Amino acid sequence: MLSKLTQEEMEEMLRNNMIGRLGCNDGERTYVVPISYVYENGALLCHSHDGMKIQMMRRNPFVCFEIDEVRDFNNWRSVIAWGVYQELTEERDIEYARQFFSDYMLQMKTQETAAPPHQQESRFHELKPEYVPALYYRIHLQKITGRYERTF
Repeated sequence: MLSKLTQEEMEEMLRNNMIGRLGCNDGERTYVVPISYVYENGALLCHSHDGMKIQMMRRNPFVCFEIDEVRDFNNWRSVIAWGVYQELTEERDIEYARQFFSDYMLQMKTQETAAPPHQQESRFHELKPEYVPALYYRIHLQKITGRYERTF
């Protein structure tokens, strides 16, 4: 059966996933790229290096975002959202985003019995990664649609 997701189901999917595909267009080309995100209060909170997608969204802040969960061809669900890019520039907003994103991702990546990499005595790779400044941004979602197919 093919049908529409409810608002609650779409928001649940946005909350329970952390990887999606962002589509942006600068007037000359379209770019679709996977991103990590957290969903908070009708917006996606994201971070990135200053690269092609950031440059494109600065030129045209209107974007599209997609997530899906697929078990097989007949059992899947998908959410597509349209929104507006907002780069965070105030230090308090950046610090909030950095902490919120880090706390959320650490919670998703570790369990009580698994220490974060920086607390492990022996690491797979002895060198600690160099810090590269990140840009934090929000995608304020304006419209969300969702579909699913399920066999019984």
